[in-house]
Formats: sequence, C-alpha cells, structure tokens
Amino acid sequence: MLIPKVGLLDDNKEQLLINQNILESTGLATIVSACTKAEVFLKDVVNTQPEILFLDLNLGDSYMTGMEVAFKLKLPVLFVSSNSAEYIKDIEKLKRDYDLCVDHITKPFTEEEFIKTTKRFLKEVAFFKKENFIYLDFKSSKRNKIAIDSIVYFSADKANGSDSNNKQIHFTNRKSETLIDFSFSKMEEKGLLKSNFITIHKSFRVNSNHIKAYHKKTESIEVEVFTEQGKLESKNLQVSENYQYLVKQIKK
Repeated sequence: MLIPKVGLLDDNKEQLLINQNILESTGLATIVSACTKAEVFLKDVVNTQPEILFLDLNLGDSYMTGMEVAFKLKLPVLFVSSNSAEYIKDIEKLKRDYDLCVDHITKPFTEEEFIKTTKRFLKEVAFFKKENFIYLDFKSSKRNKIAIDSIVYFSADKANGSDSNNKQIHFTNRKSETLIDFSFSKMEEKGLLKSNFITIHKSFRVNSNHIKAYHKKTESIEVEVFTEQGKLESKNLQVSENYQYLVKQIKK
C-alpha cells in the first residue's frame, strides 16, 4: 500500500506533535501539513494537497470547527477528538452525502489504540480508492476504465473540443478524449457525484478537487490538464454568474 499524504489539525500542540511522530515513525503516513488553527490549515492544504485528514473537532477558536473543515475539504477523515459522540449525526451525514471514508477515535487513547485505529482506517481508505473508477465510451475506444480522481472536467463547448452532442473529457494524466452518448443529466448514474463534479457553466462540469484558484477579475477558475503535447498546463474556464458564489465558497 502506498504511504498516504496526511494533513493534521489539532489545537493542542502537544497532541499534534504526538500524532505526527506516531504516524511518521511507524511509516503509516507522510505528514504534509500539521496545524493548530483551521484558518492556517485551509490555506496550507491548497499547496500541500493531503489525501487524508486527521482532525480534532473542537479547535478552541471561532473560525471553524474540525467538522466544518471536513465538510469543506471533502476528503477521507479520521476525527481525533474528546467529544466525537456529540458529532455522530454529522459524521453519518459526511459519510452518506459525500460517500467518504470517515472514522473517529476518542481522546484520551493509548499509542497502541491510535495505531490500530489508524491502520484499520487506512485499509478502508485504500479499499475504497480501488473501487473509485468508472467505465466510459470514447470515440476512439469503448469501455475505458477511468480513475475518477484523474478527471479534471467535462466540456460541451465546441471551443474546448466537443463536437455534435458528444462531450469532451479532460484529464490529469492523459490526453483529452471525446465521450460518446454522455449526458450531464446522467452523470450521477455513472458514479460522478454532483458534490464532486460541480456546474460552473452550462458547458462545464468540473472536479472540485482540481480547482486550483478562482480569479475574480476574469470570473474564471484555474485547472491543470494534460495536453496534446504530453504535459500538464494551466487552463482557465469561465464561471457563469449563477455559479460564482458556489465556486467562491469552495476556494474560500
């Protein structure tokens, strides 16, 4: 199993350091972000791009709770908190509405308990990730197995490569393809959740995990796509007025 990139958020500096040392010394995770404040953490993860979160729930400041951070980032999360029971309803909602791996361990806990809980949680995340793909028909080939995380956006805009009633799909790791018989209205039936693939324009459905920035001046988002030349390049997509608020909230 590949070692995941993890972001840690806990307002107790001592506990934060203990958790970080355990995860790194056991080789269970690579810590890419470790913060005591939600505001700092949310800015940091834009650059560090963790795959999994370990979050305290009550952070001792009024900016945001750990649960609010989880709902904003929509990543697999292990809550490490003394009051997990108070948030059971929210934990259930996070699992149900966003189809995420979510677990918790209640403070205080021993190092052995923390390691066992983490190992079980990481196994669940790894198993879930294996299933995170769909099959799509391209103009050039049928039934292609595609990792959902590799999809940056879908386009119905002729200027972006679409033709007739077909759509164009753009990736992080391969050249764009023309999709056959693909409808935006039936994306969820294929496993492409509206919570992940958001509407920014009548012609675009974008994987929110791949939005690098929102540019207010041009009212556009920035993404990176794999080009015909075989490299990743930045691309700006126009955001319609009706969807600007949603995008701003995501990149807040």
